[in-house]
Amino acid sequence: MTLVVVPVRYPLSEHSRATLQEAIDLATEHDAELTILHVNVYQNDRHINRAQLKRAVEREFGRLEYARYVVRTGFLVEETILDEVVAEGADFVVIGRKQASRWRRMVRRLVDDPDVEAFLRRELDAKVVTVSLS
Repeated sequence: MTLVVVPVRYPLSEHSRATLQEAIDLATEHDAELTILHVNVYQNDRHINRAQLKRAVEREFGRLEYARYVVRTGFLVEETILDEVVAEGADFVVIGRKQASRWRRMVRRLVDDPDVEAFLRRELDAKVVTVSLS
């Protein structure tokens, strides 16, 4: 089955809501499962759990039958997201424009080519969908 992974902030920001809506639409269009991912930053005091993430998403979008909620902890948000995408074998990754900029900085440290979408396609074999706030 097709899998869409969408990383979001908690509490849900305006950007996270827009990115999540795009991921929901994509999952519906492809009859796909949806993994909604939040990363607790290890060095940050505020950590949330799956139940809190699920409640926040369902408050905004209603119950999502095909969704699974995942909370990971990591030092670097972008690296933790990549680990999850690889572990899940995602077909699509939906990220916000702001997230793409942070990934671009991280990728520049790793490789000469700052094209994050091309890097992710090469490394992950997943289609990256970037969402900007209208």
